Amino acid sequence: QVQLVESGGGLVQAGDSLRLSCAASGRTFNSVAMAWFRRAPGKERAFVAAISWSGAITYYADSVKGRFIISRDKDKDTVYLQMNSLEPEDTATYYCALDVALRPKAAGWSDESTYDYWGRGTQVTVSS
Repeated sequence: QVQLVESGGGLVQAGDSLRLSCAASGRTFNSVAMAWFRRAPGKERAFVAAISWSGAITYYADSVKGRFIISRDKDKDTVYLQMNSLEPEDTATYYCALDVALRPKAAGWSDESTYDYWGRGTQVTVSS
């Protein structure tokens, strides 16, 4: 069993920065990758960024490349999402997800079906 808890969301102005955190607890030793997804009002949940368990490889959605940075602290089993130059379009509930070596995966790291555990989300609101 694994639990994921997101934190760090809030209300900010356009152009500001936020850092989200996702703390993992439980059996994470077979983990492959962690990721961030987001769900904007009236839209489906969408991929934001992913990072390999080692922290050596990262992937980003085109909409956040150059603005967001994903990183991982192995000692704390925590993944971070540093969000810079925030725009109103970034307003969403942000979810952390964990991919473990539990079963064969048909999709890549940008697909929801890849991930086995999910957090409850943290709200980010960006005003104009």
